[in-house]
Amino acid sequence: MEKQEKILPVKGETNVLITSALPYVNNVPHLGNIVGSVLSADVFSRYNKARGRPTLFVCGTDEYGTATETKALEEGVTPRELCDKYNKIHTEIYEWFDIGFDIFGRTSTQYQKDITQDIFRRLYENDFLIERTSQQPYCEKHKSFLADRYIEGTCPKCGYEDARGDQCDKCGSVDYGPLDLKNARCKIDPDVTPVVRETRHIHIRLDKLQPDIEKWFTGASQNGVWSNNGKVITESWLKQGLRDRGITRDLRWGTPIPLDVFSDEKDKEIYKDKVFYVWFDACIGYVSITANYTEEWEKWWRDPENVKLYQFMGKDNVPFHSVIFPGSQIGTGEPWTMLHHLSTTEYLNYENGKFSKSRGVGVFGNNAKDTGIPPDVWRYYLLKHRPETADSQFEWRDFISQNNNELLAKLGNFVNRIIKLVNSKIYNSVVPDYSEMFENPVFDNAKAEINQHLKQYLKELEAVNLKDGLQSAMDLVQAGNNFVQSHKLDNKLAANEPQKAAAVTGIAINIIYLCASIFEPYLPATSKSILEQLNAPFLPIPDHWTGDDINPRHQVGKAKYLFTQIDPKKEDEWREMYGGTQAERLKKEEETAKKAATKAAAKAKKAEQKSKKSESHQAPAEATPTQQNIEATATKGAEPTDVGRKPVDSVTSGVQQVTLPPS
Repeated sequence: MEKQEKILPVKGETNVLITSALPYVNNVPHLGNIVGSVLSADVFSRYNKARGRPTLFVCGTDEYGTATETKALEEGVTPRELCDKYNKIHTEIYEWFDIGFDIFGRTSTQYQKDITQDIFRRLYENDFLIERTSQQPYCEKHKSFLADRYIEGTCPKCGYEDARGDQCDKCGSVDYGPLDLKNARCKIDPDVTPVVRETRHIHIRLDKLQPDIEKWFTGASQNGVWSNNGKVITESWLKQGLRDRGITRDLRWGTPIPLDVFSDEKDKEIYKDKVFYVWFDACIGYVSITANYTEEWEKWWRDPENVKLYQFMGKDNVPFHSVIFPGSQIGTGEPWTMLHHLSTTEYLNYENGKFSKSRGVGVFGNNAKDTGIPPDVWRYYLLKHRPETADSQFEWRDFISQNNNELLAKLGNFVNRIIKLVNSKIYNSVVPDYSEMFENPVFDNAKAEINQHLKQYLKELEAVNLKDGLQSAMDLVQAGNNFVQSHKLDNKLAANEPQKAAAVTGIAINIIYLCASIFEPYLPATSKSILEQLNAPFLPIPDHWTGDDINPRHQVGKAKYLFTQIDPKKEDEWREMYGGTQAERLKKEEETAKKAATKAAAKAKKAEQKSKKSESHQAPAEATPTQQNIEATATKGAEPTDVGRKPVDSVTSGVQQVTLPPS
């Protein structure tokens, strides 16, 4: 197998480096997590690659920190074993959603250690670090300081008895410290009461770096046209005034502090069992994962003049990417590739509530596959509801409606109708010679309209307005449908006006070819299917559509269904399945299994009784169906269906009519 050539920047070209927020390794992502980071970044990555730009898309699991240690304790495994388990889970989920990372790595690597320690050394040498002494809970039984999540007790705000040291899950308060908890206890061993001891930690001087961070932010946010919420959150931090923040922790699972910076042996002894705080080194994971992808990683990360960095995340991750990581880069005094465009989202909610793994509410990454609905349908719905400027909702009724009324009735119908027409006896799967009437002015308005929608699509994607870009793509599809309808393309037109029918068919085929290109960033599997049906290679997204990329006499493949109808009755079933508590869901699954087992047993018993009765009467066997019967049975309804979905087709009719319950 040939070694795949690594993607590297090219001098003189638009080089695009894309990252999506590193998902934390100790949980399963829900739909909101997916659309807010990896899916949005994937669309932008695919778009830039479809425009022919050198583009690298980097992501991976964020694996260090207290939460990993805590989760490992809960599951009775080592942190490494936990990370291996969840990295695999995340990888499988993103592969199913067709997320096209160039590398999906992890932060617990040697490169992470080397690069993080090197940045730390540069900050130390440039006097941007300071040591602070503080009081923290200490467990005498385990001989270690306890991170906030290792402390539980009574909330000082509401009296909830199982509050954590960093947050109360009942009242939501976060404005207290672990020492403020009443009746504090060690999470690892609840019988142990922590004592208070002094500990020393290293802080980064963000206050000292603030003038340089502000100067950089002003230019980057304007030139890169950041998302509004990203700008507002960053401005708020800067307005309040930055303070030095601790970058080391009393943990074992993390990037170790490089002891060679200390000249005093006592300091080395103090810091030998400490690691970097995960919020300090997590963003460095983008760099280390790139280094694991290519030894020439500095061509991406140390060339600010030739590389533009685009970063995608939910709004809760903004300060780490707009203040702390850039501050660390600036503090090294080295020529880092820094953030150009920050694309941040608000929250995707679930059926007027919140996703909750503990309560079994909402669709998580591993649930989507279980519905039997293809990844592209999920991608379409999530991207259409991408919470770019305000929170949005996932609703099952809307999900089903948009599959049936938009994907199937517009895009699916348009493609299927035209390719089936070319497959018919009229053209025998060969694109007709449309050259004679191709330049006829009667088609000028339609061509201009297609190019207007393409122009708008390009404008939205360049500005990273992904939701509006998708709408522009669907507007182009509708223009294609309108074009075919306005010229009444059918068998009658082909018989009475063959030259006009050929021109309309040829232009329509080329509109479909353009659709395969502009939908590839959003619906990659759908684009691939269209190209297979057209029997054509991928067409890079053009600046201008000429309408003749597929030539006359080109032979197309066989028409296939792009989408199938979802039975509206599935709405209540899915809402019940993904809206109750985990306990309720398990109970229902058990009841369903019992009913199925009872039904199967009754069926088996009935079959046994029927067999005995048949033997006693010595009834003759049924006649074997003829081959003609078999073929007729096979032909009838031969198109496959999928979990509550029915194929819908139309060759000579217009837009498909899909019956749905009223909204």
